[in-house]
Amino acid sequence: MGVTGPPGPVMDRDEVDRALARLGAEHEAIETSLLALQDHAGRRLLEGAELTGVTKERWASAETSITLLWAYFDAYTAALRGAREIRSRRRWSSREDLAELTELLRGESVTVAGSLAGPTAATANAPTLHGTGRLSQSFSLTTLVDRMNELYASSLDMVVAADAVWSALPARIDLLAAELQRTRRLAHSVGVRPGEHPAGDDLERITRTLTDLRERVVSDPLAYWTPAQGSSAPGGGRPDTTVYDREARALDDVRREIDAVLTVRQDAEQRLVRLRDVLSRADRTLAEARAARGEVLAKIAATEVPVVSGPPTALQEQLATAAEYRRHAQWHRLSPLLESLEQKAEDELLRARESLGAVTQPLAVRAELRGRLDAYKAKVARHGLAEDRFLIERYDAARRMLWSAPCDLRVAEQAVLRFQQAAAELLSAPRVPEQGGPQDHRGEQ
Repeated sequence: MGVTGPPGPVMDRDEVDRALARLGAEHEAIETSLLALQDHAGRRLLEGAELTGVTKERWASAETSITLLWAYFDAYTAALRGAREIRSRRRWSSREDLAELTELLRGESVTVAGSLAGPTAATANAPTLHGTGRLSQSFSLTTLVDRMNELYASSLDMVVAADAVWSALPARIDLLAAELQRTRRLAHSVGVRPGEHPAGDDLERITRTLTDLRERVVSDPLAYWTPAQGSSAPGGGRPDTTVYDREARALDDVRREIDAVLTVRQDAEQRLVRLRDVLSRADRTLAEARAARGEVLAKIAATEVPVVSGPPTALQEQLATAAEYRRHAQWHRLSPLLESLEQKAEDELLRARESLGAVTQPLAVRAELRGRLDAYKAKVARHGLAEDRFLIERYDAARRMLWSAPCDLRVAEQAVLRFQQAAAELLSAPRVPEQGGPQDHRGEQ
């Protein structure tokens, strides 16, 4: 839509002709805009819809504005037709004709009958055509075009916003609802049902939310419209998809949960076999630890040996429950149980290994002492001291302690240390070879 020129002195014939040409082009532009608004798909949908909320209120105002727009346009058309008739009276317009045309084109010469303005912002201070009290108000063509521009912009903004929401959200909701139905069928096939599995409850909630969302979007689209900040162009903004996006993410979470259940259905037997194997290894390790504890108590003296607990019956019971779930295809219950059991079984195997290590620690210490004793014996033999009576005595004393039962590890360790110290002293002391054989340069121990 355009804007007429400012008021001024009496126009000459050229100014009048230029103004009429400009007004004619403007009239065509206004008419084209109004017809486009009249044929807009969003306006036709608004006319036929059962509206609620803010959309109902704004559409009532927009309908009044559109009716008023046509009334203004008719008045504008009549004024233009009258001006053209005056100009067409004679080829060279008289002074009186030019004064009349100036008043018509620049003055407040357009009168519109109607009641006072309604309460909406778009029609504030503008006459309307409803009501029984008939009033009239005069406008200049400039003012009239300004009013039409305001009414057109507000009406088009409302129509475009509603149409944008209707074009975007219902179709997306329908697609998501179709995906939701496929997911529900799949969930039902693996036992994910409301009241039995959280994902089943989520599917019911998403279904209710989407149904309610679609109904509200259809009846009140403007409730889901976010205007663009700082934009004055009609239709500036975007549909508010917050609720839709939240439910789409929730459905994705449910699909992932169902995929996990499907995975359980596919490899449940292999996972159960692995669980049995892990628990069996834990039981064997605990049995080995109990046997080792008896050996330690019999062979090692003065040692605190930790008690070894028996196999966990609770895990075996849960494993039997898991097998029962698999037998009855209760995959939604089997999935979380397997995940919990796998972690507990690994923890149990680790606990059994730790028990075995703690129980066999004294035997490991004895083995280390035996190894150290034999290593030093081999060392002194390489240096020609294997026949040294003192070393033989120290060696035999340590060996008796380490190879007797029960073995006192503390006393045995001291004996091994004494043998090591004696060997170290002999190996570090200088020796002078003599005819009678090696001499003993050690001091009395």
